[in-house]
Amino acid sequence: MSSAARPPFVALGAFYFFYFAVIGGFMPYWGLYLQSLGFNAAAIGELMAVVMATRIIAPNFWGYIADTTGQRLRLVRIGALMICVGWLGVFIAREFWPLAAVLLAYGFFQNAILAQFEAVTMAHLGDQRARYSQVRVWGSLGFIVTGTGLGLAFDYYPVSALPLALLACAVATWLASLWVPDIATPTRQAAQASVWQTLKRTPVWSFFLAHFLLQLSHAPYYTFYSIFLEEHGYSRSHIGWLWGVGVLAEVGIFLVMHRFLPWVGEYRLMLISLLLAALRWILIGQFVDSVVIIWLAQLLHAASFATFHAAAMARVYRYFGDGNQGQGQAIYSMLWGTGVALGSWWVGMVWAPDTGPWVFTAAAGLCVMAFVLMSTAARYGRAA
Repeated sequence: MSSAARPPFVALGAFYFFYFAVIGGFMPYWGLYLQSLGFNAAAIGELMAVVMATRIIAPNFWGYIADTTGQRLRLVRIGALMICVGWLGVFIAREFWPLAAVLLAYGFFQNAILAQFEAVTMAHLGDQRARYSQVRVWGSLGFIVTGTGLGLAFDYYPVSALPLALLACAVATWLASLWVPDIATPTRQAAQASVWQTLKRTPVWSFFLAHFLLQLSHAPYYTFYSIFLEEHGYSRSHIGWLWGVGVLAEVGIFLVMHRFLPWVGEYRLMLISLLLAALRWILIGQFVDSVVIIWLAQLLHAASFATFHAAAMARVYRYFGDGNQGQGQAIYSMLWGTGVALGSWWVGMVWAPDTGPWVFTAAAGLCVMAFVLMSTAARYGRAA
C-alpha cells in the first residue's frame, strides 16, 4: 500500500470501538453476572477460563486459513456475525454446562477475529503503521463507554440486563465490519521464512513467553477485580469509573505512542511496562482500602496494557513480516488467551475475600519473572 493513500481511519476505528465495547461490558461485569446467577468463585473462574481458552485454538486455526487464502476481512465478517448468533444462547442458558457450551461458541469467534483484523488494519496503514495506536484508541473509547456506562446503570438496574447490552454491541461490531473496505493481504506463499524458524530465535520466543506471563498476571484483574472491589465496599458505579479511568489512561498513551515508541524503542518500552505492571498489582492487592491508591493504580493500566501492547504489535510485525502476519498475530492472541485462561482457573480455585491481596501480589511476581526473562534473553540474542 502506498504511503500516499489515506487509510480508512473512521471505518477501522468504528470496528475497534464496538468490538471493545463488547469486552468493556464483559470483562468488568461478567463475574458479577455469574454471581447473580448463584455461581461460586470456582465456577466463575472456570467459566471465564472457557472463554479465554478459545484463544488457544481459534486464533491459530483462523490465522492459518487467513494466511493461506488472504481472505482476512471476509473471515472477520463471518466471525462477527457468528458472535451475534452465539451470544443468543446466553438468554436461555442458566446452568453451568449449557452456559459453558454457549461461552465456548461465543469465545471461538470473539477471540479469533481480532488477530485477523489487526492484520487488516496494518495492511490498510501500509507505510503509516506508526499510526496504529491512533486507530486502536477507538477500541479503548468503546471499552470506556460500556465499562463506565454499565457501571452507572447497574446501580439502578439489575446486572441481568448485561447480556442484552452485549448483544447490541456485538450486532454493531458486525455492521462495522461490513463498512471496512477490503484490501489484499499477502498469503503464506509470500512469506520468506516459516513460522517455526522465526519462533526458534531467542528474541522471539523470549518475547512471547514474557507476553504470556504478563497475561497470566492479568487473570485476577480480568476475572475478580470487580468482585474484589465490591467485597471491599465499592459501589458498582465506582467500579465502573475505575475500569473507565484505567482505559482512559490507555487512550492517552495510544494518542502519543506514534511519537513515543520510536524515541524509547520497543524493547525498552516493554521492560518498563513489565515493572510498572508489577507495581500496579501490588498496589491493588495491598492497598485496596485506599481509594486514592486504587485510582492511581488504575492509571498504570497505561503501562500494564497499552504501552506493552503497542510495542508488541510493532514487534510482531517486525518478526513475522507480511506473509506470516496472520499466524504471528494468532500466536500473540493465543498466548494472551492461554495466560488468562490458566490464571482464571487457578484464581477461581484459591479465591476468597482474604486471599485477594496475595493473589494480586503473586501476579506482580509474574511480571518480575517476565522482566528477568526478557533481560536475560537479550544477552544471548539481539533484543531488536
